[in-house]
Amino acid sequence: MIEWLKHAFHYLSDVEGIIRAGGLAVICGIVFAETGLFVGFFLPGDSLLVTAGILAAAGHLSLVALLTLVTLCAILGDQLNYFVGRKAGEALYSRKDSVFFKRKHLVHAQEFYKKHGVKTIILARFIPIVRTFCPAVAGAARMHYRTYLTYDILGGIFWVFTTVLGGYFLGRSVPNVNKHLHIVIAIVIFVSVLPAIIEVLRTRAKARRLPEQV
Repeated sequence: MIEWLKHAFHYLSDVEGIIRAGGLAVICGIVFAETGLFVGFFLPGDSLLVTAGILAAAGHLSLVALLTLVTLCAILGDQLNYFVGRKAGEALYSRKDSVFFKRKHLVHAQEFYKKHGVKTIILARFIPIVRTFCPAVAGAARMHYRTYLTYDILGGIFWVFTTVLGGYFLGRSVPNVNKHLHIVIAIVIFVSVLPAIIEVLRTRAKARRLPEQV
């Protein structure tokens, strides 16, 4: 089991290899799974799209197809997740942890939703794990569907276009950047998790201040 997990992690961390092996279909499948299925919370969304943009600049992928189909999959995935949350409601919060479901991630997404309101639907797109659980939280909270759909479409377009086009223009402006994808991917991953790191540090700092105030 441990060896299988190591192999799976190694495969998923090889973003360039995934794209070259499966092309646009695999990219769409991963984006749909990350946004639409709880099991997709560990998938490499941001780094995958930036790398896809770089490879599109090198002529390995169609930029128009990439932007169109991946955006559609990102929106459709969220719609599925929203209706799962709307149907399951509070039962989600009592669901037991498993390999592919962690209640703490759902709770974290709920706290993020309470803090930012409807803006969460757009902001969560750029935060790993939160973007996977946020649609279900919005559904469980019974957010008006038309409002949710509007923000979700805007968020899906903004997320896909900024990441893909960011990689595309990077690939067009930096010579041979595709030969150093591991560095680009490392930077993208760091930037992706930076908000979560900041939030953890803020929480710990707040927890240390409370005893002092008492």
